[in-house]
Amino acid sequence: MHDIAATLREWARDGHEYALATVVSTVGSAPRGVGSSMAVRGDSVVAGSLTGGCVEAAVHDTALDVLRTGTPRRERFGYSDGDGLAVGLTCGGEIDVFVQPVPVDDAAVGTVLTALSEQRPVALASVTDGGRVAPGRRYAVDAATREPDDDLTATIVSEAAGMLELGRSGVRTVCASEDAREIEMFVQTWARAPRMLVFGATDFARALSDLGTFLGYRVTVCDARKTFTSRARFPAADEVVVDWPHRYLAQAETDARTVVCVLTHEAKFDVPVLVEALRRDLGFVGAMGSRRTHRDRLRRLREAGVSEDEIARLRSPIGLDLGGRTPEETALSFAAEITARRRGGSGAPLTESHGALHHEAHGAQRGERHSRPTRRGERAVRSV
Repeated sequence: MHDIAATLREWARDGHEYALATVVSTVGSAPRGVGSSMAVRGDSVVAGSLTGGCVEAAVHDTALDVLRTGTPRRERFGYSDGDGLAVGLTCGGEIDVFVQPVPVDDAAVGTVLTALSEQRPVALASVTDGGRVAPGRRYAVDAATREPDDDLTATIVSEAAGMLELGRSGVRTVCASEDAREIEMFVQTWARAPRMLVFGATDFARALSDLGTFLGYRVTVCDARKTFTSRARFPAADEVVVDWPHRYLAQAETDARTVVCVLTHEAKFDVPVLVEALRRDLGFVGAMGSRRTHRDRLRRLREAGVSEDEIARLRSPIGLDLGGRTPEETALSFAAEITARRRGGSGAPLTESHGALHHEAHGAQRGERHSRPTRRGERAVRSV
């Protein structure tokens, strides 16, 4: 929904209600992932896309029917074999789409759209099937400080808040302590963009900062050498910092999605920052350099007290073997390995591989049902 948020705000301002169709789970190969959204107004105006064209026409008709009846619907679309007129995914996968009407004054969606415009983390929990809660009921969860009143709402909000902290979207099943009936809901989260910290103000860093921004990372370039570390050299980076890499990283805010790329291949810079990075819970830690440089780096890391388990997390030399030579080609190999590690890809040519083309790292894109112990937290919630 992030990519159509501005359009939805305009529709709300102009008094248009619409049906919101969202991919809530995928199986096998699918053109777009969980959370992809398409909105349809009563006059057939469309915003967004679910599959790039495979099922849009059918979802459009469903959306108009949902607007007419006011009743949400969940539908599955899969591969159509043999019937050229049937609706299906030509890529062979399956998707579940939840379509729900959104009135002009919808409080939950309004909260989400405002948060997105202000680049604040937010989650939207939509009930798809459940006990005493009507399908289509929505709860918006952000970081404001108001605790829900009843136990069921607190349970829903707690689950959504937990997923927001992890930056994951998917179908979840919960139940309140006084009500054994399960409630199925789809939770979509919009967290802050993951960070990419690039250490070393080199031409390779410039190319990687361009790619990192293109891939949706919040990019920081850091180097202790002021002469090379300027905004003019790194126009795509969100932040350009003149500081010793290890000192900057020691105070930087990171999480399990953060990518660290050490590109100076100079021991006095590399080793201290890698010692810090390998002891943090990060998504990826890579370092540039020749195999000889890598061997020397490993020796220095061990001398600095880094454990073998910590060293095993280091991707060095960083990058997939693409045969590139220019900074841009080399940065592409870096980004390819980062993406493969993040998404669970093998890095092998697709012509030599088998199975699904799209990977679901850690189950985040499948929309599996999960339950976990809930906790009451201080979260804001608005529902309809």
